[in-house]
Amino acid sequence: MWMLKIAQGNDPYLFTTNNFVGRQIWEFDPNAGTLDERREVEDARQHFRNNRREGIHPCGDLLMRMQLIKENGIDLLSIPPIRLGEKEDVNYEAVTTTVKKAIRLIRAIQAKDGHWPAEHSGPMFFTPPLVSEIRTTNIKAC
Repeated sequence: MWMLKIAQGNDPYLFTTNNFVGRQIWEFDPNAGTLDERREVEDARQHFRNNRREGIHPCGDLLMRMQLIKENGIDLLSIPPIRLGEKEDVNYEAVTTTVKKAIRLIRAIQAKDGHWPAEHSGPMFFTPPLVSEIRTTNIKAC
């Protein structure tokens, strides 16, 4: 099974001044994981392969996300999703729940050393404008 190794240095021939913080490599270990985990990874690989042939390009970092969510132990499904109808107004509870779910996902896919693997720069560049936009709008409940 392919496993993402993050910030693991201590190699006498390859070294950095920050002990590889923010760096990752993929390693294959045929005995890693349980049978269910291996089956889940193989299903994800097969799904990616099938969609690739049809011209659909799904997210290529699904294996990394599965591994990080499991390692971080964050339950992404504990907060139920918010579904607003076409005629419903956006309220404080809907916005708060949606932001909590988004932050929980960002925390779940963060590596132990603090970086987001696979060039996931979204939290650093896309979140601040959203926060400033929420502050400047007329949503009184936020």
